[in-house]
Amino acid sequence: MQFTAVYVPVPEGYVAFVEELPGANTQGATLEEAKANLQEAVSMVLEANRELAEKSVEGQDVTKEPFVLTEL
Repeated sequence: MQFTAVYVPVPEGYVAFVEELPGANTQGATLEEAKANLQEAVSMVLEANRELAEKSVEGQDVTKEPFVLTEL
């Protein structure tokens, strides 16, 4: 599955976000900088969500396995 990155020009450069991933947003002085920063922002959001999920099931008997989202 692919996600949609949106880059909005503003006087200071670009604002960037991923439509499908709330919280994954950033900015950059150039489009290239905004793209690099967005990669980092997505990574950080996913890492934070993983940590929250792990804490929510801490001490419980759970099953974990890889998950790959295929297009419908």
